[in-house]
Amino acid sequence: MDFEYSDELVAIQDAMAACLEPFKDRREELVRMVMVEKRFPQEVWDAICATGLMGCLVSEDYGGNDMGLLAATVAVETLASKGFGNALFILGTMASSCLMRNGSERLKVKYLPSLASGEKKFCFAITEPDAGSNAFRLQTLATRDGDDWRLNGSKVFITGADVADHMMLVCRTTSRAEIEKRGLPKAMGLALFMLDMDTPGIDLKPIPTHGIEGMTQFLIHFDDVHIPGENLIGEPDMGSLVLFNSLNPERIMAAGTACGLAANVLQRAVAYANERKVFKGKPIGGYQGISHPLAKVAIELEASKLLTYRSAWAYDENKHAGMVGNYANMAKYTAAEMAIEAVDRAIQTMGGYGFSEEYGIIHYYESVRLLRTAPITAELILNFVAEHHLGLPRSY
Repeated sequence: MDFEYSDELVAIQDAMAACLEPFKDRREELVRMVMVEKRFPQEVWDAICATGLMGCLVSEDYGGNDMGLLAATVAVETLASKGFGNALFILGTMASSCLMRNGSERLKVKYLPSLASGEKKFCFAITEPDAGSNAFRLQTLATRDGDDWRLNGSKVFITGADVADHMMLVCRTTSRAEIEKRGLPKAMGLALFMLDMDTPGIDLKPIPTHGIEGMTQFLIHFDDVHIPGENLIGEPDMGSLVLFNSLNPERIMAAGTACGLAANVLQRAVAYANERKVFKGKPIGGYQGISHPLAKVAIELEASKLLTYRSAWAYDENKHAGMVGNYANMAKYTAAEMAIEAVDRAIQTMGGYGFSEEYGIIHYYESVRLLRTAPITAELILNFVAEHHLGLPRSY
């Protein structure tokens, strides 16, 4: 085992840091746009895409660089370490990973080049009003219309649907009632489709939420939406077999984001603790009540990074889906809990200034707290690890 960053990964870190350098004098303006106005600056997005790193999971045949999920994870971690967690980067990687492994040649040619360049933005739709963490309760249904499909139903908490050009959609091609009637496994009946967002019949309603940097979430209604037959990813009713080629990368990159955001606030807290003097002219960082909690965060950050990289490595090495899922869940859980503690300790270190928008730490609490709940809840991860890693009885 070699725990050094490869030259390629170092170059990725350097490229991501360099792409943000032109904006350093406008940091407060851009952070406000992202955190308060919920708009991710197009000029920053263009700079990120110019690095070519949106194509980490796209082969060179379709305009990518095929560097893999570990490279993409390090890229998004580096962005977050500069204060720019980026849902669009993660959503694009989710789409590219699934299309590369499961999409038809026609779908790859149609979507991957613009995805790799960042010219087009993607969103992902799985959650429904009556089916949150349990994907097998989905009701949104695509029915046959000759060689094509007609889609009806609803999705909720869909991030960035207003800026996305395309959606990767999880729905049913056989209803739950029919699956139960035929005595089929509950995992049957799902399907994944690519859907162009300018298709008639798609209605977006914004949801006033916090936590997604530069993005708004939406309730979406589909009213007899036409989907070309060629936009099906994989086979009808067999979507559960390909779904985790999107969900596992999402969890891994969420962990990378948590690590980056934690590194950002930890660095700022340490800088403050080295400068702030309250008693006898001694920096507050010299007191164990301040230094020990920050040291603990530093230790947990290093552990979280190793688990995150291990999960991304397992995906790149095409390890068994169960193994990838196990480490992806562990990484997401560990990194999210660590990042929450990191922001909390940064706020405590800064005292009243930790709540000041001028210092900007308080905004990141919303971002990291979301990661305990999404893209999968901490409780479901613990259920998964208990059952699949420890061999304990299923609890739900």
